[in-house]
Amino acid sequence: MIEVKIPKIFLDVLLGKKARYKVFYGGRGSGKSWNIAKVLILLAVQKKIRVLCTREIQNSIKDSVHKLLKDQINEMGLNDYFIVTRDEIRSRVGSEFIFKGLRHNIQEIKSTEGIDICWVEEAQSVSKESWDLLIPTIRKEGSEIWVSFNPHFIEDETYQRFVVKPPPNAIVVKVNYYDNPFFPDVLREEMEYLKKIDYNYYKHIWEGECLIYDDKQVFKDKFESGILPVNDEIYQGLDFGFAVDPTALVRVYIVDDYLYISDEAYGVGIEIDEMPEFFKKHIPDYKDYLIRADNARPETISYLRRNFDLRIEGVEKWKGSVEDGIEFMKKFKKIIINPNCKHTLEEFRLYSYKTNSAGDILPQVEDKYNHTIDAIRYALAPLIKAQGKTKSLKLGLI
Repeated sequence: MIEVKIPKIFLDVLLGKKARYKVFYGGRGSGKSWNIAKVLILLAVQKKIRVLCTREIQNSIKDSVHKLLKDQINEMGLNDYFIVTRDEIRSRVGSEFIFKGLRHNIQEIKSTEGIDICWVEEAQSVSKESWDLLIPTIRKEGSEIWVSFNPHFIEDETYQRFVVKPPPNAIVVKVNYYDNPFFPDVLREEMEYLKKIDYNYYKHIWEGECLIYDDKQVFKDKFESGILPVNDEIYQGLDFGFAVDPTALVRVYIVDDYLYISDEAYGVGIEIDEMPEFFKKHIPDYKDYLIRADNARPETISYLRRNFDLRIEGVEKWKGSVEDGIEFMKKFKKIIINPNCKHTLEEFRLYSYKTNSAGDILPQVEDKYNHTIDAIRYALAPLIKAQGKTKSLKLGLI
């Protein structure tokens, strides 16, 4: 006998009435992923089932819920009942967990037979095309599609498909941190702090409210998440964290008239001597390319260069450099962001112009939600400065 603590709301939906779709959405700290993983493990240890675990983008097994399931098996004391390999998880009774990304593996998924449960994790990023291809693929009699996500925009396909206009035979439940009896104190402190300093953002992050596009967003309608082409002309930018501010290393490149954001390493409280290993964890080959960093920390740049053999240089700032950087990025047809760059996507959604007490939009930009965006500006600084010189030359000739 084992004792597993799972909130009643998850047990009632996942192990209760049969339904084609079982959808959990809401804010951070609700335990959506952990509890779905626990229920799947309990089912897999009792009877033979075939589970497809998928998401929009899965470049490697590290992007999947493989580790989450493995950790839960260990925590539940069920290691003797499972065989865990690098790419698969199987139970002693014959259950099988398969891990595939929708965007790049849809043909493999279409040929996968006999799926009992399909778990779509981080479903807020799943496109209409992926849903339209996936759903008819899960065709075994009695099969179910379990969906978990944190909402972004009300216009997003997954939110429209399952929350605004849910299909027949769907159970859709909103869960937040206050529905989780095991909500940890460390997250409660984060939640209370954000609630105090930015209530609207708190509502999005912790209560699962959708962000709304408005005119004060700096990059409104200018960016999206999507597929990135292969390219060797790489630029890297680094924004150092101060106190509670995050450190952000971002990799970008340009193809035709599109700006692509391919990788990010983003963390709070990263000490200087921890940075190289932290960067390597998220961008393994980052040392192969030059890093342009905020020149407000020359001693940090010197330390990293001397002690870790990093190719890093400070970027000169100039009056209007922020505005010039924004103008430069806005000139691209589109800014395409890898869905795995979660913090970059979040900042592009939240980066906004200031408003006055009457709600009028001002030309100045709010100095927040800009750590990855500042890193992108540093990465592209030579190109941004060249743009400015070209403009001055033309004005001079006139």
